[in-house]
Amino acid sequence: MQSTLAPLLEFCSKLDLSDPSAASQALEEAFPFDGEWTQGLGEEMRKGVDAGSLCDHGHAPVQWSRVFSSTEETHGLSCDAVLMSAPGPRHRHPEGEIDLCFSMEGEPLFDGHPPGWVVYGPDSTHVPTVSGGTMLILYLLPSGAIEFLGA
Repeated sequence: MQSTLAPLLEFCSKLDLSDPSAASQALEEAFPFDGEWTQGLGEEMRKGVDAGSLCDHGHAPVQWSRVFSSTEETHGLSCDAVLMSAPGPRHRHPEGEIDLCFSMEGEPLFDGHPPGWVVYGPDSTHVPTVSGGTMLILYLLPSGAIEFLGA
């Protein structure tokens, strides 16, 4: 999947996450959610879940996997995938977070957002919550930086 994500990783490495709304808009313009590339990625991810090679840790309602760690080759971004239908663990994004959310079942919202791009700025904190169905989410973290905070 790393090679599939190469153009996205390069783009995101130059993205200013300090304005999450502008960053989400830039992602939508460069990689439209309804576009062939993004929808193809979603299909590849769904196949990985079905094959048991993606989101193979944990149990419903929150399953996850580390797709790859942050390296020079990944432009300093780590990648995780999460399949969720309920709240996940509270955490902080020291350098921000870029999420690409796909509907798997129902009419899910991720932290109130419909399927598509969601960006969190540096030093943001949240309890990632999916309501109304199930979402498959690709998480990109600059420098792989995340701090789990507990309840």
